Amino acid sequence: MARTAELSRTTTETDIQVWVDLDNQEEVSIETGVGFFDHMLTLFARHGRIGLKVKANGDLHIDSHHTVEDVGIAIGACIKEALGDKKQINRYGTSYVPMDEALGFVSLDISGRPFLVFDAELKNDKLGNYDTELTEEFFRAISFNAGITLHARVLYGRNTHHKIEALFKAFGRAMREAVEINEKITGVNSTKGLL
Repeated sequence: MARTAELSRTTTETDIQVWVDLDNQEEVSIETGVGFFDHMLTLFARHGRIGLKVKANGDLHIDSHHTVEDVGIAIGACIKEALGDKKQINRYGTSYVPMDEALGFVSLDISGRPFLVFDAELKNDKLGNYDTELTEEFFRAISFNAGITLHARVLYGRNTHHKIEALFKAFGRAMREAVEINEKITGVNSTKGLL
């Protein structure tokens, strides 16, 4: 069974189309109007071996907040739908990723219980038209809409670009581990029988 999902989400602030395929990494196409964010989403998809298409038109004349947050909402909703009943998924994923002098860490649980712990000091406020504080907003949006407990932390580093890149790559790798089908698991990977 294909683990895919597609969503169109339109508000007065954004118009977004997202497509996710958890098992086919071949198709990755990102267009949000926020260059640095496009780069980060591409890294997430490639390192997570996930097919991802995002087309977003947002109120960038104000700032990039609504676009970044709403894309996170849409991707999170697609991940949740694509996972279906969550049978035989590993459920947990953890990754450390070095990016030059920076080290990023992400650990997640596809638990159905959304929660975010975000710990990163980002000294540079902007990268292009991307407000770096939106990194936390993106992870919150995706976590709450996918039903994921997500811990994201930059252990150390100096360069803000490197720190954020390490987090997005670690998120992709942790997601890959968590969504992977494991034939040794019977049903859902929970003593409750439900995720």
